[in-house]
Amino acid sequence: MTVNIICMKWGNKFPADYVNRLYGMVERHLSLPFQFVCFTDDGAGMRDEVTIQSLPELDLPVDAPERGWRKLTVFKDNFGGLTGATLFLDLDVLIVDNIDDFFSVKGDFFIAHDKKNPNKIEGNSSVFRFEIGQYPQILSYFEQHSDQVKNEVRHEQAYLSREINKIGQLKYWADEWVPSFKYRCCPSWIKSWFQAPSIPKGAKIILFHGLPNPPEAIKGISGKWYRHIQPSPWIAEHWRA
Repeated sequence: MTVNIICMKWGNKFPADYVNRLYGMVERHLSLPFQFVCFTDDGAGMRDEVTIQSLPELDLPVDAPERGWRKLTVFKDNFGGLTGATLFLDLDVLIVDNIDDFFSVKGDFFIAHDKKNPNKIEGNSSVFRFEIGQYPQILSYFEQHSDQVKNEVRHEQAYLSREINKIGQLKYWADEWVPSFKYRCCPSWIKSWFQAPSIPKGAKIILFHGLPNPPEAIKGISGKWYRHIQPSPWIAEHWRA
């Protein structure tokens, strides 16, 4: 069985190098046959092994805040001409161990649980798995009621989690598989001055949400004046093409 690994790149937030590094991490840590597809508005600079497809259209106001809504296009019928089990990965995740289990665990839909709001059902869509074509209503409802949805929830992952939960198929990855760099890898505030971030036991894919991104974390740049972190050179050992 060939599985799908997909990602999206649009705008100028991430260069092609992020896609190339993500492919490299997948290749090193997935033993299943896979195809790697990047949906993008600019495929320049991407390695040959990456299949490039055009970024799907989604009608959004030009000046609207970017809340990840474009990710919802993965629920189009016949998305990208793909079929079967599909793992979506954000470009800034860090894969540190084998990820075969992300395809073998039983369930229709899996997503990381958002540990910033652990008491809510909201998932973190940095890593989620689904079957191509299984949930077309997710996108169609948003396209027909986008203003309403945006008034009800802040971003795409909150909407996605809510809708999948409504049909009783929302499941979360094991917490130890998908730790947050900020919340699980970094020591507490006082310890952060004396102790560097580290890989938690059982981690497979480390999530970088907000700041810092991997390049900053390697150098010990937190991106926030109130948050101190020491350099994490171990990130560079994994975050490479």
